Amino acid sequence: MRRTAIHPTGWRSRRGRGWLPGVCGLSGELRFDGASADADAVRCMSEVLAPRGPDGEGEWARGPVALAHRRLAIIDLSEAGAQPMVDRPEGGSADDEVVAVFNGCIYNYPQLREELTAKGHRFRSTSDTEVILKGYREWGEDVVDHLVGMFAVVLHEPRTGRVVMARDRLGIKPLYLAESRGAVRFASSLPALVAAGRRDGSLDTSIDPVALHHYLSWHAVVPAPRTLLRGVRKLPPATVRVYEPGCGPDGYRDRVYWQPSYERDPAKAGWTARDWEDAVEEALRTAVRRRLVADVPVGVLLSGGLDSSLIVGLLAEEGQTGLATFSIGFDAAGGREGDEFQYSDVIAAHYGTDHHKIAVDSPSLVDALGHAVGAMSEPMVSHDVVAFDLLCQRVAQEIRVVQSGQGADEVFAGYHWYPPMGRVPSAAGGGFDVEAATSTYARAFFDRGPDGPGGMSWLVGDGVLEGMLAEGGPDPSRAFVAAHLGRPGAATAVDAALRLDTEVMLVDDPVKRVDNTSMAWGLEARVPFLDHDLVTLAAQVPPELKLADGGKGILKAIGRRTIPSEVIDRPKGYFPVPALTHLEGGVLDLVRDALSSDAARRRGLFRPSAVAELLADPNSELTPLKGNRLWQVGLLELWLQTHGVA
Repeated sequence: MRRTAIHPTGWRSRRGRGWLPGVCGLSGELRFDGASADADAVRCMSEVLAPRGPDGEGEWARGPVALAHRRLAIIDLSEAGAQPMVDRPEGGSADDEVVAVFNGCIYNYPQLREELTAKGHRFRSTSDTEVILKGYREWGEDVVDHLVGMFAVVLHEPRTGRVVMARDRLGIKPLYLAESRGAVRFASSLPALVAAGRRDGSLDTSIDPVALHHYLSWHAVVPAPRTLLRGVRKLPPATVRVYEPGCGPDGYRDRVYWQPSYERDPAKAGWTARDWEDAVEEALRTAVRRRLVADVPVGVLLSGGLDSSLIVGLLAEEGQTGLATFSIGFDAAGGREGDEFQYSDVIAAHYGTDHHKIAVDSPSLVDALGHAVGAMSEPMVSHDVVAFDLLCQRVAQEIRVVQSGQGADEVFAGYHWYPPMGRVPSAAGGGFDVEAATSTYARAFFDRGPDGPGGMSWLVGDGVLEGMLAEGGPDPSRAFVAAHLGRPGAATAVDAALRLDTEVMLVDDPVKRVDNTSMAWGLEARVPFLDHDLVTLAAQVPPELKLADGGKGILKAIGRRTIPSEVIDRPKGYFPVPALTHLEGGVLDLVRDALSSDAARRRGLFRPSAVAELLADPNSELTPLKGNRLWQVGLLELWLQTHGVA
């Protein structure tokens, strides 16, 4: 039986294998109707979040606020780092407390600790959570400006009743919210909110038609604050939200605290290509070095591509030896190869890493699909999700922290749609033609248009289509992209597309998939290409240097100084999972069963005639990104059924 300790200020913890002040999962409720927070509902959410923090759990409740936390032990393994963490000044009373729950890792916490100590703050732990709490006492809401790392954090002042929420600049760590009968609930995953809502019937789980349009148009990306469920929203990246007492669930105020400029800095007008390369290389080295902070070993997810290979090379130059690296491969299907071991082998041999090659056959892939879908906070059609889920399962058996190469393509122009954006014509009054840029982007990226064979009106049921038109207009996804591309602060169409992908697509596809799949196995994944200082610098890099050499030209130039050329000059690759592009066997059976179920028929999201046509020829319809259209609609229904959404 696990021991339970009751803290005199209301904090309760249950001892697991260790303690963590970061990563993990958080949940809570804030009430506005004078009632006490529903601690049982918060505990229900925490149970769903258990895989994110297998090393322990904690709860705190007082009046209108209840908080819970699940921990993964990475930094400060002592009980002093337990969460929810309550900070009380020396000699202070309960009225002086501030309490926090935190998910993530603050890489500069040792430096901030020194700075805060010099200002008179006293620490009882070596955790980054306590640094956030002391930083909040010193700087208030502006503490976020001092933090370098990935984080979602909720702070509460019992004396004032104020609740402050914040999410990191690139949205690496998630925070979902739901209004619920005079309250706001929040959690690190959407399914946690669904579970609490199912318990008391308080959550609207009907489909948001505009979000569905985004999902079906934009490769499953649903931009914040929307999610597919009407009753759940997500805090946008780089945002601080403040709830004041008596304001009600709609009475919050938001502040966007970071937004890099994609216009050229006059101070760098004289920089040569070599100057830019040197600056980016130094920023990347700093980013990799920052992500070594841990009280446990740090490994690397090595795909064999430029990005992860660069991380291994830079870590080696930092003096890392015996580095654990991990690669995964799948069976071929439909004539497509399923692994890139030949490239990861080159890097592993060159740097003498402790390399682990994980081969997954097709039956194992089918068996793993259920867990992968269960790990998704929102449905994600990218084949990488299942690959990462299987990879993280195996990696978590060996190590607890890894670095990963996500973000390089969005930050340094590695995708095929960026060169066409460079050919968008100029506008008459200066800048670029936003309509032409929108059309160019949509042709390359969007999975379907509004009409025609395979289009939205062909696929979506009449009632759902009417909701899309009523709430979002004829093409809400295209309208969203046009508004974002036309926003001031981007010098060229390439800059605008990079900003859009970094702020939106990256957050709700690659970053989300890495967080969901790694945390589902109690593994922390760190992404140095999304260091905010590196991203700020990259936004200033002239587009021609990024587009050079077939894309990511500036990274390739840096790579030639560090890593073997075989992984630089290879064709552009993606994380291949052929069985999810070419549906057959067990995967096809799963999709057919989901779409033919009574639940799917009752839901009525898709026209039966369209579903029948897709099932009759499951591999004929591919999206511009070579995704399977049947997998897209089947995955959505599988996700809804897996998470008990009626």
